[in-house]
Amino acid sequence: MKQILRKLAAPILRPLENSTGEYEYSPSHRTVLKIMGVLFFGIAGITLYFSLMINELGGILPVVLFGGIGLICLLVAFVGTDKEVAKLWRNRNEKFSK
Repeated sequence: MKQILRKLAAPILRPLENSTGEYEYSPSHRTVLKIMGVLFFGIAGITLYFSLMINELGGILPVVLFGGIGLICLLVAFVGTDKEVAKLWRNRNEKFSK
């Protein structure tokens, strides 16, 4: 199942895996991604509920935005490798050239 999800999420995971440079992974990074994903899905659900309650279609944009961010967080947290999780956090020990 994990391999199927990795194939479906390849457009998101591939750039993180192919990035260069050192990375520092901490298990807390994965935990925080899971929490953030659930929180963003919660915000999307609450926004969808109130948007439907007042019959306002303008609430669809925040639902898609927060739901997408939540989906990305949960995908990387559950099926991403240690490098992908660390690269999503953009480690501060890297030196970027301008």
